[in-house]
Amino acid sequence: MRLQHATWQEVEAYLQHKRGVIVPIGSTEQHGPTGLLGTDAICPEVIAWELGKRHEVLVAPTQNLGMAQHHLAFPGTISLRPTTLIAVLRDTIESLAGHGFRHILFLNGHGGNIATLSAAFAEVYAERSMRRGGEPAAPLHLSTHNWFAGPRVRKLAESLYGDAEGTHATASEIALSWYAHPESIKQAELTPRVAPRGSAGCDADEFRRRFPDGRMGSDPALASIEQGQQLFEAGVMDCWEAYRAFIDTV
Repeated sequence: MRLQHATWQEVEAYLQHKRGVIVPIGSTEQHGPTGLLGTDAICPEVIAWELGKRHEVLVAPTQNLGMAQHHLAFPGTISLRPTTLIAVLRDTIESLAGHGFRHILFLNGHGGNIATLSAAFAEVYAERSMRRGGEPAAPLHLSTHNWFAGPRVRKLAESLYGDAEGTHATASEIALSWYAHPESIKQAELTPRVAPRGSAGCDADEFRRRFPDGRMGSDPALASIEQGQQLFEAGVMDCWEAYRAFIDTV
């Protein structure tokens, strides 16, 4: 069940028996010569939609813009400042909590969002804890699950790609995005075949000097639609397992 495709009456009815919601979150940033700019949002989104279909979980609109400042030297990247993303996340959480949602899981596709998600959660919890007077705040549980870090996905990516998986524009995320959007597959010569390794902890100009075509330690030429389907199924199982454990939080 997708929030955008529901009426307010349907959401109200959902809340009569369920209080959980999944929010896909990613980024709009370069992913090397063959990766789509929307890769980090497409991957968690397609998994979340499948969870909604199979398990009747409500899925909120995807947060397509994330913390991607180190990719801004590549055309097409759109980044929010950490403070902006924290504000967006706080407003999203408070809107959903105000309607009665008690378990909000952010299904994340971008490593650069992890610290900011944690900071946003801390801000929400601090505001609720520091209220003076009035009724106690209703219970609220917030969590993040990174689709790419699930045990089945990690094991599968290791078996398919080994060290050539890399850390950005990875073969696994390229494969999953191609499975989701086969009409958008890109081909390009990759030189070197496996990209250089290193840290993304720098500004945009330095990042492009370190990683000229945008990849970090990866060989996405190994990716295929068939592998993307395998990663999709593994991701759905990992994320459903994580969601069920989260919903059991008292």
